[in-house]
Amino acid sequence: MTEETRNPAEEPETAATPDEASPATDAAGEIREEKERLEAEVASLKDKFLRAYAEADNVRRRAEREIADAKVYGITSFARDVLTFSDDFERALGAIDAEAKAKAEGALKTLLDGIEITSRSLAQTLAKHGVTRIEAEGARFDPNLHQAMFEVPNPAVPSGTVVQVIQPGYTIGGRVLRPALVGVAKGGPKAPASEEAANSPN
Repeated sequence: MTEETRNPAEEPETAATPDEASPATDAAGEIREEKERLEAEVASLKDKFLRAYAEADNVRRRAEREIADAKVYGITSFARDVLTFSDDFERALGAIDAEAKAKAEGALKTLLDGIEITSRSLAQTLAKHGVTRIEAEGARFDPNLHQAMFEVPNPAVPSGTVVQVIQPGYTIGGRVLRPALVGVAKGGPKAPASEEAANSPN
């Protein structure tokens, strides 16, 4: 059989031209693009979720701190006002010397005992709610806890030592509710370096 008479059906299949393969290539490209778009959208949504979760967690922690602070410091103004009564009791008891107290009898003794009991009860109630007295006398002056009212020349004690308390100070939950009003020694020897370092504010 000659070339001219060869049957076209018997011709071998030829490879598809680029034009014939383009529909499949386009479909694969579209699928890839759609996949990339969806992955980017998932990443964006995940990022938004993590940010929202972190913000919600921060809000929760802030709320917990505020609730804890409210429990401890919510009575600050009230406690500061109550200290006035504590001061009055101390002044009333301090106005009577020890000898007069010892000689007191009858109604006067009952009155003095009542004032002392009420004063102790008030101090215990304040302590129960986190209000504690600042022990200032004999301590190194600390501007975070004490308010100096005057200086006392006293060479017998280190300079800067609290030698007199005019009005006691108090803390609530570790914070200063009211600084102690104090008199501070002046003119004595300097406190040892180790003591100064230990008492110096950070």
